[in-house]
Amino acid sequence: MTKQGVVPDELTKPFWEAANDGRLVIQNCTACKRLQNPPAPACSQCSSGENLEWKEMSGRGKIYNYGVVYDTPVKLLQDEQPFNLAVITLDDDPDIQMYSHLPGTPVDQVPVGASVEVVFEATANGQKVPEWRVAG
Repeated sequence: MTKQGVVPDELTKPFWEAANDGRLVIQNCTACKRLQNPPAPACSQCSSGENLEWKEMSGRGKIYNYGVVYDTPVKLLQDEQPFNLAVITLDDDPDIQMYSHLPGTPVDQVPVGASVEVVFEATANGQKVPEWRVAG
């Protein structure tokens, strides 16, 4: 599936640079020890903006839920429909959720609760994005 290109901004640049290196990082507040995604200029729990860092994750998670997209307004994805859109929770912190098309998983055959591993796929502009594949 061809993915729409991502253009990093100053806030998200460390996330996208790590993705290009094959690493999954999530913003972490060292003041209250809370992970947060999507990234923000300040911690959503303690409001600290000075104690944010990027923490590398294990790259493992579970499929929480999913839906099938039959009619996307995104032109670049229209030739690929229908496709899965799964919600993934990270093993490192189940409160962190990410989305994935689940490459390699047939449409509407998503094993909810299954373990997944992160993979990185290039977008239309070459930027890599994290996707998830069913483990094993």
